[in-house]
Amino acid sequence: MNFDGFSIELSALSLPPSLLAIALALYTRNVLLSLFSGIVLGVLILNNFSLASSFIATFELFFSMLSESWILKTLAFAILVGSIMELIEKSGGIEGFVDFMQNRAGLVSSPRSALVLSYIIGVVIFVESSITSLIAGAVGRPFCKKYKIPSAKLAFVCDSTSAPISSLIVLNGWGALLLGLITTQVALNSIDVNPLSLLLDAVLYNFYAIIALVVTFAAIWFNIDIGAMKNAKPAIVEKPHGDIKHASMFYMVLPILLMIALVFLFMYITGGGDMLKGSGSSSIFYTMLSTLVFMLFYYVGTKNMSFKVWSKISFDGALKLFPIAVILLFAFAIGEVITTLKTGQYLASLVNENMSIYLLAGVIFLLGAIISFSTGTSWGTFSIMIPVAVPMAVAMDANIALCIGAVISGGVFGDHCSPISDTTIISAMASDCELIEHVNTQMPYALISGVAAFILFILFSLMK
Repeated sequence: MNFDGFSIELSALSLPPSLLAIALALYTRNVLLSLFSGIVLGVLILNNFSLASSFIATFELFFSMLSESWILKTLAFAILVGSIMELIEKSGGIEGFVDFMQNRAGLVSSPRSALVLSYIIGVVIFVESSITSLIAGAVGRPFCKKYKIPSAKLAFVCDSTSAPISSLIVLNGWGALLLGLITTQVALNSIDVNPLSLLLDAVLYNFYAIIALVVTFAAIWFNIDIGAMKNAKPAIVEKPHGDIKHASMFYMVLPILLMIALVFLFMYITGGGDMLKGSGSSSIFYTMLSTLVFMLFYYVGTKNMSFKVWSKISFDGALKLFPIAVILLFAFAIGEVITTLKTGQYLASLVNENMSIYLLAGVIFLLGAIISFSTGTSWGTFSIMIPVAVPMAVAMDANIALCIGAVISGGVFGDHCSPISDTTIISAMASDCELIEHVNTQMPYALISGVAAFILFILFSLMK
């Protein structure tokens, strides 16, 4: 639902829905209740607190959400992930993979090497942040159980490599969006610079993403547990009912390799030959669906399991992650409400055009982080803040690339911390970690990276 009939002026009244959702999520740990409360409050504001109109608008909102193809594909992605992960587990491929990595190849022999493996996977797969989190989590989960590593720490590694690396290596949808926004601003502000060159320069100033990757690696290598991570409990090892099935590691490796290959292929296909223009939601959906079909023929064809068993396991896995799909739906719904309330635009309007040039990049970074945290979307933050940041940088003769880098960093920082962000939700899901535990345990590391990034933005502004 686009709320086309509603008009709202920029005001502080746009803030309570997102603040309520975030505060309730952190306090009650009930994500669905928190998101729904934020949605209801937002709809009430949009309808001048008319209960009848708000009830109808809420129903229409969810109906419209379920009419959007990209939303349906993303929800299906979450459910299909459950089927695929359950099939891999029940096939015995995980045990085969653990045996190979630990006993034959000798690549994983400790909690540190187990997490480093997930970290490397998170860095190498940069094409789509959701797939990055999913695969890094899928590979890391069996080792978390083996070495009693908290699921929260794996979720931290998955989340801290997905969006940061996607925003640094921009040969993906992130790059396409940013290049489009920058190209528009270059034309509107008559800037004599190549948009692609400006984007590449801005990426070098993406301090938060760079520092987050360094901090994450340091936390893994030196086993640094701070804040809530100190109390994170090891992954629960469920006692098997009967003998544990051992099979070839290829029952795990081949589906994952196929996922990596297919997401590149579908990004290329949906982009009409240009991977930068590919649809992320369509690509991950088609990737999961194709992988599931492949697993049907592979598992049943090699007599790893019967078709009846394959079907039952697929259904059970989908059922396990259905609640995650509902959380994603609610996250998308509150995002629509917050967009209609113009929360991001209101926060952007608070920037004082008369501020010191030396504070500009730092303030843009902080404001971008607040918007992204409140709305749960880094891409939405880019769309709001780049049209604000570039004209201000031009008017104040500031470093344009630095200011764009501040927007990117702020968007990733806020999204990284937000409990209503889809990447946060998917990282928790992929690691089998409770969402609010993931948010609480990751926050201290993100804040360290955020503070360091802010300082660097101020220092580089002084070098102008």
